Amino acid sequence: MKKIIFKILLIGLVIFNSNNLLAQLDREITKVGTTAGQFLKIGPGARALGMGGSYVAVSDDIYAVYYNPAGIAINKGNGQVAFNHTEWLADITYDFAAVSLNVGEIGSLFLTVTSLGIPEDKVRTFEFPEGNGQYWDAGSVSFGIGYAKSLTDRFSIGFQAKYIQESIWSSSASGFALDVGTYYITPFNDLVIGASISNFGTKMKLDGRDIQINYDPDNDLFTGPNNIPAQYEMDAYDLPLTFRIGLAMDVLRTRYIRVKAAVDATHPNDNVEYINAGVELAYNELLFFRGGYKSLLSVDSEQSFTLGVGLNYEVNTGLNILFNYAYGDFGRLKNIQYFDIGLIF
Repeated sequence: MKKIIFKILLIGLVIFNSNNLLAQLDREITKVGTTAGQFLKIGPGARALGMGGSYVAVSDDIYAVYYNPAGIAINKGNGQVAFNHTEWLADITYDFAAVSLNVGEIGSLFLTVTSLGIPEDKVRTFEFPEGNGQYWDAGSVSFGIGYAKSLTDRFSIGFQAKYIQESIWSSSASGFALDVGTYYITPFNDLVIGASISNFGTKMKLDGRDIQINYDPDNDLFTGPNNIPAQYEMDAYDLPLTFRIGLAMDVLRTRYIRVKAAVDATHPNDNVEYINAGVELAYNELLFFRGGYKSLLSVDSEQSFTLGVGLNYEVNTGLNILFNYAYGDFGRLKNIQYFDIGLIF
């Protein structure tokens, strides 16, 4: 088992440090905007945001399905349900829902739904700058199904397969992706080492009636064939492949007080590497206070500090309801606020 863990960490370090030399020579070349499915980079969960997004080694609740699916194997109870709603930047709405079920020795199964919506707006052209009477909108959606299992009392693995679709007006693109995660509880004060690879999958390419045109080869209405059906050639784009590796540990634990610290290192395929860090203070596992910082070492990022609070209320024996809130500062882009609710049964 130690050899397996060593190989996983070694592969992770190799992936994380790839292209570091080029990034140091010119950090301005970040490949920002070169991938499709950007909504897949929005992390759900108010608890995760409150801790600065440093969650790959925490992942002990249902939001592990996004950060590290292996964490689902150690979730409390027989199952969990959660819903997260966010008023994202520029009036964009972001919603996430997930349900997990522990099926004993077989492992744990889970389903996820993620959606992002852009409000309807007027179609504006040079001839009609105030609108031509038409309206357009855009949206993205992802459906996932996954599985996680504890191979030992300290080591777990998890997978998630996703169908992804993005649309704008009358055109759309779709693709498939796979998430893989590992979760290892070390003998050293139960320090957790988590690692995950997200959005490993197909390219996405827009298609639809918006790219169809009538073409005149010689640009002369009186000669040759006219109004030939044609379409614009569209490029195919990769998904936002992301590798994460992180550490988490309870640095203080008493009868009523628990303090958990976490740090993540992230390597995306369309930006520079960055670090997230956060801390959670729990009182009697009932009230929670969180703080963190996102995108450390990312020079041009507008993300910075985050704050959050939570409540875990036992409704009945074997049934808990959770409420979480988080605030994230986005500099010139103002801020975002997360609200989520969940059940543990």
